[in-house]
Amino acid sequence: MKKKINILITTSAIALIALCAIQAYLIHNTYQLKKDVFIKETKKAISNIDNTVEMDSLAEAWYVYLSENLIEYKKNNIQKKEALNRFRPITDSLNHLFVDYYKKEIANRNLEYDLQYKKDIKSIVIFDGEEMDSIFSASSGENVYSFGEKFPKEDEVVMSKARWFTDMDYENEINNDMINVSLDIEVRTVDYINIIGWKKIVFKQMATLFIFSVLLLLFVVSIMFYSIRNLIRQKKLADIKTDFINNITHELKTPMATLGIATKSLKKTEIQNSPEAFSNTLDILDRQNSRLQKLVDQVVTNSLGSEEIILNKEEILASTYFKNVLKDFELSVQDLDVTVSSKIEFREVYFSIDKFMFTTALLNILDNAVKYGKEKVDIVFRTYLKDDMYEISIHDNGIGISEKEQRKIFEKFYRVTKGDIHDVKGLGLGLFFTNQIVKAHQGNIKLESKQDLGTTFTITIPTNV
Repeated sequence: MKKKINILITTSAIALIALCAIQAYLIHNTYQLKKDVFIKETKKAISNIDNTVEMDSLAEAWYVYLSENLIEYKKNNIQKKEALNRFRPITDSLNHLFVDYYKKEIANRNLEYDLQYKKDIKSIVIFDGEEMDSIFSASSGENVYSFGEKFPKEDEVVMSKARWFTDMDYENEINNDMINVSLDIEVRTVDYINIIGWKKIVFKQMATLFIFSVLLLLFVVSIMFYSIRNLIRQKKLADIKTDFINNITHELKTPMATLGIATKSLKKTEIQNSPEAFSNTLDILDRQNSRLQKLVDQVVTNSLGSEEIILNKEEILASTYFKNVLKDFELSVQDLDVTVSSKIEFREVYFSIDKFMFTTALLNILDNAVKYGKEKVDIVFRTYLKDDMYEISIHDNGIGISEKEQRKIFEKFYRVTKGDIHDVKGLGLGLFFTNQIVKAHQGNIKLESKQDLGTTFTITIPTNV
């Protein structure tokens, strides 16, 4: 059964991980789709930003200036580097006009978010009919010529790409002759936008999906956890019931077998004719009947919770009471190698307890010290008065209790040793009932234990209750 539960837990964990992975994949795809749609809508909203007379005039200004410098370069009047150096100042001087234009046009779109726009010149190539000359190319690592606002490369979103073509005629002196030369110019540009805070906007659009996904995942995890916990609890209850049935069956077998033998003996003529033998057999019947009654009472009474226990309290002197309890206990174990040492609070303290119930609780702990003790059992019984609380400490030198078992020791029907595999017999109700009695007296009980080093039970109850 335990192996099946482990397989179920492992399978459930794998299924949960797979579900999380699928959900994460779907959310990621949805995010990409939302992102693409959002950027597409933004591009559409500003798609015609360049198609205005004002923009055409600005573009023509730098384009004409560029062409003039390229013609000077082709005439060998200036070097290529100088042609580019002459072009950079005009881009810088025109840039503020581009920025103002872009801001005005973006504002006219009434977008619900801020946007930055720029145009980069990626390459300039000229062809004079004989050879192609690359004047400038951003791919070669040269500084890019930009119009518009500057923003980091990782924030760039490509708006559009364009190739500008023009042909210009100019006269050039070759071998003392003036020759008309046709010059083709190609300029490649890329327009970029930066949507400020676009991730936050997309996430906001997906907020409902995120919340629903998280809630759904938590719901599935909760159901899975609840189901597995209930399954483990049911298995635990089944084991406890099986263990209890085995124990109660074992406890009942001996008195019932003895009763059967005694009953058959009474039918024998020699027993009937002997008053002494007849009386002894009746005594056996009486003792075994009492034993059976005690077993039934233990199951019924010791199963009560603290709220169901009815206390018949009486005012008692603590020192006298504890000395009498220890005296009775020592008398019951006089045939065993048990040593009890005590240190009782010397001050006179009176408290109100149910004498029978509280004695039962103490004897349950003392009996366990003997049951789970070593060959020579040493018990130390001490009491202390701390403010308005009375503390009772019972220490033994027994086999101890593991940390795992300590968490369950006060549970109903729980026993450290299970079934009939240990010499110590019982129903697993003693410490449960002890805990309930202490709680009924508005006190608490705790234990400290280490394996092979013994166990200490500490009971604390108020003196003014």
